[in-house]
Amino acid sequence: MSVISVFLDESGSAGTDTKYYVLTLVFHDQDKPIESQLARLSEGLDRLGFPSGRALHTSPIIRQKDEYKNMSLDTRRHLFDQLFTFTRVTGVKYKSFVIKNKEYPDRVLLSGRLSRELSLFFKDNLEYFQSFNTVNVYYDNGQAEVTALVYGIFSATFFNVDIRKVVPSDYRLFQVADLLCTLELSNAKVEANELSKAEDMFFKGRRRLIKDYLKSLAKMRF
Repeated sequence: MSVISVFLDESGSAGTDTKYYVLTLVFHDQDKPIESQLARLSEGLDRLGFPSGRALHTSPIIRQKDEYKNMSLDTRRHLFDQLFTFTRVTGVKYKSFVIKNKEYPDRVLLSGRLSRELSLFFKDNLEYFQSFNTVNVYYDNGQAEVTALVYGIFSATFFNVDIRKVVPSDYRLFQVADLLCTLELSNAKVEANELSKAEDMFFKGRRRLIKDYLKSLAKMRF
């Protein structure tokens, strides 16, 4: 039985002081195993002294916040690069929706926009997704409106859907969704010339960010 896993993560929310809302879906065809890549990631994290069972959160890594506040810049970059390399070699695909909050200032308007975007995306790729017997959706139930939207869209699109609440530390591919949310947000900021000082320092400037990370996204986008 063919199964596709979908990992969802988001950045920002409507009605806040954040300029952007980002929703990212990471797709993994379970007929394509990633155990060897997972093992290499764990080994790389162990070498950096980061427990392999702990979740990586890329925004705090960049901003040196939370559990990363006492880590050096080099260590944080190495952690980020370990997850980025893992993302590239797994062969997963993703789709991100990046929305300017000023255009959708409340959650009702944002949910409506997301509903249209998701519905069109699945309609355009219906043949591919319906080639799978089962769709497993992993989401951390972060925002109530998005949770309801996810349940509704997936249940209306697919016959056999299993929607599961995820604990981020349990799934590296959920952490990949977090990474891709962060990079798509950075991409939007690059286009608008809005990179923060922390992002500029972490990525060694706009040009290095584009060259080392953002250009690689095109090969992974669905």
